Amino acid sequence: MCGILGLLLHDSTINCAPEICEGLSLLQHRGQDACGIVTCGPKGRFYQCKANGMVRDIFDESSIRKLIGGMGVGHVRYPTAGSFNNAEAQPFYVNSPYGIVFAHNGNLINTSSLLQFMDATAHRHINTSSDSELLLNIFANNLQQTGKFRINEEDIFTAIGGMMNQVKGAYACVAMLAGFGIIAFRDPNGIRPVGMATRKTETGNDYLFASESVVADASGFTDWDDVKPGEAIIITRSSVSRRQVVEPATFAPDIFEYVYFARPDSVLDGISVYRSRMAMGDMLAEEVKRVLDRNALSVDVVIPVPDTSRVAALNLAQKLNLPYREGFIKNRYVGRTFIMPGQQMRKKNVRRKLNAMALEFSGKNVLLVDDSIVRGTTSREIVQMAKDVGAKNVIVASCAPPIRYPNIYGIDMPSRSELVAYGRKEGAVAEAIGADLVIFQTLPDLIESVRQLNSNIKRFDCSVFDGDYVTGGVDEAYFSELERLRADNVRSKVAMMTGELGPAEGKGGGGVPVNGNGMDEGVVSSGTMNGDDTVGLHNSWKR
Repeated sequence: MCGILGLLLHDSTINCAPEICEGLSLLQHRGQDACGIVTCGPKGRFYQCKANGMVRDIFDESSIRKLIGGMGVGHVRYPTAGSFNNAEAQPFYVNSPYGIVFAHNGNLINTSSLLQFMDATAHRHINTSSDSELLLNIFANNLQQTGKFRINEEDIFTAIGGMMNQVKGAYACVAMLAGFGIIAFRDPNGIRPVGMATRKTETGNDYLFASESVVADASGFTDWDDVKPGEAIIITRSSVSRRQVVEPATFAPDIFEYVYFARPDSVLDGISVYRSRMAMGDMLAEEVKRVLDRNALSVDVVIPVPDTSRVAALNLAQKLNLPYREGFIKNRYVGRTFIMPGQQMRKKNVRRKLNAMALEFSGKNVLLVDDSIVRGTTSREIVQMAKDVGAKNVIVASCAPPIRYPNIYGIDMPSRSELVAYGRKEGAVAEAIGADLVIFQTLPDLIESVRQLNSNIKRFDCSVFDGDYVTGGVDEAYFSELERLRADNVRSKVAMMTGELGPAEGKGGGGVPVNGNGMDEGVVSSGTMNGDDTVGLHNSWKR
């Protein structure tokens, strides 16, 4: 999962980098591995700063001052697989045609055939293992087919439409053409979110693209409007053009955005994330009551696992007339454990992140409410922490159903064997995490808790729960190879042996087989690896 942002100020003499930096800080929850900003200044020159690290660590006053120009693109990165190399920090850049900067959130699932096309037909060199760079080059190649010295909006729409017909998977993207404007588009299923907003100034309108509406709210933008599935929007300082470049497929936004990833103060596709989590708590309360009655159990206190589950836990407690208490105190300076890259790192950071207060646990039957149970790493440690400070019984309630299938659209759920609910029923999951009982939200209740806020959405991508992948093109062979490439232990081993992963693995895991040397079989590089994707574009970041 990543966060993307594009900004165009009507007054080109004002530098947009400070605002982009602030916006990326608001999207930091979507990616904590790397971040970057590229701006466009006078005469179409690009200025760049990107590196591994948090927004606050990479962008200081000096680095922001060097980012000149009134329009720009920003990105925060969370790699679902592959390299943690600086070269894979986004935005990406190609100088031909016209100079394009590109930021992507999502994952492609047909990278094998696309890489073959890039090498054999388009003759474009893909320099990193990121499918975002691949998607950029597909777009650039389509744009180059115009053969024009100067392009217009019609040419760009045609290029994006051609690209959408070539690629398969999830993608929400923001691009910038040198001296022209900014562009946003979204896959035909609308799996990943992106929207736009406007801010009136004395001289004209400023425009924003972002993954979540919270960026618009905090920056004084209004009229938030989600980019529609299969739609592209082009903004210059003189016009705004929108077009449905391909026919939309089944609209199916990822329901896990509402369960976990998005900020509660965001609105995605007309649905308040905060209200959806309130509804999840109400729905879960009914299931909890039913299971507790069936097992003749009682609960003394409801305690949320910070932070995402707080809203749902409070509603659940109110509906069941149970005391709600904050039993865990969070260290704000430790990242989100779910999106940390390695199993051992996640486990180690749970106790650094949370501290249990004995007075809320000692001698009590505790109901812990969490947003979801993925690998079970966090849940196991939290249950043990509750028991260590004297909890009599620990029952865990999950706002999401059991996660039994990997996510192929950009969320790090790499291996079925790593999912604690894979091949296990509720009792076995409880045993695996050390809880006395585990209660899961039912899938129909989860869907209803979100859909009731926008009845126009008939379907959500719930593939991690039911294994139904909206894009198709997924079979057992794909899963097997995906798991081989993306499993934590394999990732560590490959990184140690080669320092890099296979060029086809992709940021989101849309991988194809690699041979023992870590190279893709059937895809031959048309040039030597230069180790830096910023050739021709100076990176102002310094250690």
